[in-house]
Amino acid sequence: MPKLILIHGYSDHGESFNTWRDALGKEGYDLSAIHTCNYQTLTNEVTLRDIAEGFDRALSVEVGLEPDEEFDVIVHSTGMLVIRAWLATYAGRRRRLNHLIALAPATFGSPLAHKGRSWLGAIFKGNKVLGPDFLEAGDCILDGLELGGKFTWDLAHIDLLGEKQCYGPNADTPYVFIFCGLSPYGGLARFVSDPGTDGTVRWAGCPLNTRKIVVDLTKRRADRKDDIDMPGRIWATPWSNIDIPLVPVKDRDHGSILTDPPSELVSMVRSALAVSTRDEWAAWHSMDIVRHAVNNLTPGGEVGQWQQFVVRATDERGDPITDYYLEIGYLENDEFEKIDAFDADVHTYSGDKSFRCFHMNLNGFNKDDHRDRWLRVVASSGTKLVGYYGEGSDKLTTRGVVNPDGTWDAQIKLPSGIPVRGDGELTIDPFYPFTTTLVELRLDREPLPLTGKNLVVNFLSYEQGEG
Repeated sequence: MPKLILIHGYSDHGESFNTWRDALGKEGYDLSAIHTCNYQTLTNEVTLRDIAEGFDRALSVEVGLEPDEEFDVIVHSTGMLVIRAWLATYAGRRRRLNHLIALAPATFGSPLAHKGRSWLGAIFKGNKVLGPDFLEAGDCILDGLELGGKFTWDLAHIDLLGEKQCYGPNADTPYVFIFCGLSPYGGLARFVSDPGTDGTVRWAGCPLNTRKIVVDLTKRRADRKDDIDMPGRIWATPWSNIDIPLVPVKDRDHGSILTDPPSELVSMVRSALAVSTRDEWAAWHSMDIVRHAVNNLTPGGEVGQWQQFVVRATDERGDPITDYYLEIGYLENDEFEKIDAFDADVHTYSGDKSFRCFHMNLNGFNKDDHRDRWLRVVASSGTKLVGYYGEGSDKLTTRGVVNPDGTWDAQIKLPSGIPVRGDGELTIDPFYPFTTTLVELRLDREPLPLTGKNLVVNFLSYEQGEG
């Protein structure tokens, strides 16, 4: 039996897994094979990548694993980012991990992370031990946990959007099983519980079913290598992983899924740890207990159909665009009618405002409205000297034109099926519940006005014979 490693979350400790350890023992699991990890989160200098490398050394020194020895892992909350960071560092590591069981994983962070960086967060969650780290809340960890952050964006491009499969139904990659409670916190803690969450993590931010969409509104140039075979202005990048559905757990929140797991959840996890082939992986997802749980996520139900979009806006040089916003809606007689559900809950990443996270309930879409949906982009340079422009910005209408103050406001129609680059036959639906979709938005940035003499650079002129 391979070693089973238990990894806790932010501001927690390994003892929180004691209930799970005992429960697995009652299910017949060999307790001598279980090892509980404990790591630092409430110190401002330690990063998630530091923890991942410390974890690697601890596997060898304290657990006694050989460099190529296989093991299983159960993670809770931030523990998911620890194991993903460990896997992403070296490709060979994915062969060592047999099973990844994720309980309420912070796969794309938490809406509470930016609150934890405040003084109030330090009081309630910070280090209480007097000394040099007194009241530190783990700034680097919280930065990695912040919604729409650079850490999870970069990490996703390695393990979720990379060319090589990282999560698949075979022995070359870990078998992944993801669970999350459906209940928000009770008592006073209910005031920090946002809709579509278990109190700490978003249901849409738990799974690994991430896709990436590129919206390129730049003026194409002959020297742009990515102009080759570009399928229009909007496309999806290829995806190498497999669909891994979220398995919801009724009557449990972010904490109680760890401290008070229902017996049926323990049974599902125990059987998941026994999966060793593609057929067994498929059979596990077909079990009545699993199918019954997944049925709680049906469209139109009380839970809702939540999706997350993480957007990054850059210019043609790759520099961040920090002053912009997006809307999705309908275009009628050149007037934009927005869908309120899309931008009802938007978070701007504090470390780089070119990153935004949009959280929406797809039940807010009127499914009977078959009009074309449009994406509206508004971007401002903040100066009259330069402006953003691109596809449609040369139209002489009230939309799609660079204003004298450098603000650009334009729309582009969203295809119902977005083509996947490199596969002309394959398309994806941009709106898919219980997923996080990355969106890369590209615009041009140029000195104004766009033609003739510009306001940024000019040459001195001399009268004939002068000088």
